[in-house]
Amino acid sequence: MKKIVVFASGSGTNAENIIKYFAATEIGRVEVVFTNNPNAKVIERARNYGIPTEIFSKTELIESKVLQKINKIQPDLIVLAGFLLKFPENIIVAYPNKIINIHPALLPKYGGKGMYGMHIHRAIVGNKEKETGITIHFVNENYDEGNILFQKNIILSGDETPEEVAQKIHELEQKYFPEVIERLITHNL
Repeated sequence: MKKIVVFASGSGTNAENIIKYFAATEIGRVEVVFTNNPNAKVIERARNYGIPTEIFSKTELIESKVLQKINKIQPDLIVLAGFLLKFPENIIVAYPNKIINIHPALLPKYGGKGMYGMHIHRAIVGNKEKETGITIHFVNENYDEGNILFQKNIILSGDETPEEVAQKIHELEQKYFPEVIERLITHNL
């Protein structure tokens, strides 16, 4: 069974979806959820499924303490699911092509520092974009610039609110993120 490690900073709906998806398979299992936010809802969501959580500081992330904990697990895949800190180079180097992120827009548009969550959806609506979607990509040393693995778009009518766009994107994330993870771990990256 493949080992998956999840990093999340907030509510954890994508993390919970991944945990549930793999709990129903023999393919893989979420071993632990790492978070930099001691008040994140993802902690409760993970514990509801018996998944341990690791809370860490930004300093611990940068100074290899988190890497040491990851090394003890030896994961097949590291999944960033709403993780807002820049991922450190020491982990990227230790796990090349084994770290993925989901981005709630069609990269390379609406990527980079500060482009997350509702900031993206407001910008898309404000710019009257005709489409948006999700991007799942490998993580490298720059925000949202790793090789793209998967994109799925939706057409916008032009009268959606940012909240309505967010809901449509969330539905795409819930459907496709676990499926892409499954494809990656069953093809041995």
